[in-house]
Amino acid sequence: MIRRMAEAAIRIPKERRPRDATRAASRSAILDAARRVAARDGARELSLRGVAAEAGFAPAALYGYFRNKDELLLALAADDLTALARVMRDAGGLSGAGLAALDLLKGAETMAAASGALNHGQGGDAERLFNGRLIVALKALSQASGLPTGSRESQCDVVLVAAALAGLALFSRSGRLAALGFTPEEMVARVESRFRA
Repeated sequence: MIRRMAEAAIRIPKERRPRDATRAASRSAILDAARRVAARDGARELSLRGVAAEAGFAPAALYGYFRNKDELLLALAADDLTALARVMRDAGGLSGAGLAALDLLKGAETMAAASGALNHGQGGDAERLFNGRLIVALKALSQASGLPTGSRESQCDVVLVAAALAGLALFSRSGRLAALGFTPEEMVARVESRFRA
């Protein structure tokens, strides 16, 4: 009896692993489908029903992974923040990190759409994930650019640089930066001159 209980205890974690892997694969498939739908229809027009159809899931099945559209958008944006942190780390220097960030952000509509999700202030795991990834991206920007983060003032500088880059990405994405007669390189060089470590 004790032996069977011990064997059962040992088997339980092994049985859960495939389910966890299946759940992670399903979540990944849903996010991939959501990214395709967002690219095709626009992130603001994203619907759980449309994502479910694209992923080959029943619409109700998505609610096992995301409570609503806002959570799905935040998950997509969190993935974009991970990619953003990676490209900034690899670029080196504020100018390189800034241009890499602009290049990635001009094609990442989910970041702008997620800002609306954050405004709804639902909290939860999706918002915590987004906030954690945002902190990682800010640290990557700080490290790549050589901006210190030891004081509140220097942390403010990193947030200001990030905000400037986000604004430049918005201008660039909408064509306003070019319409105003500026290039991304020129603007990032200006940001760098203002915040040089």
